[in-house]
Amino acid sequence: MKVKILNWHAVASWTWDAQDEACGICRMAFDGCCPDCKFPGDDCPLVWGACNHSFHLHCILKWVNSQNSQTSQPHCPMCRREWQFKA
Repeated sequence: MKVKILNWHAVASWTWDAQDEACGICRMAFDGCCPDCKFPGDDCPLVWGACNHSFHLHCILKWVNSQNSQTSQPHCPMCRREWQFKA
C-alpha cells in the first residue's frame, strides 16, 4: 500500500541559545524582544559579553551608554566585570 501526500504544511520555531531565559536588563524573554522593538529576530538580536551573560542588543547598548558618563569602563549589569562584547 502506498500513501500519496497531497499537501504538507511545515511549522518551525526558533529559540536563542542563551543560558538565561530573560534579558537581565529589561527582564523580557529572549523569545520575544526588548521593550523598544515590535518584533523579535534580526531587529532585536542577542549579544553576549566576555563574561557569557547575554542581553538584547538595544538593552546593553543603553546600559553601556549610561555607564560611560559615570565610569571610565562600563561593567556587566549581572556580574560587574568590565563589559566587553564576546568575540
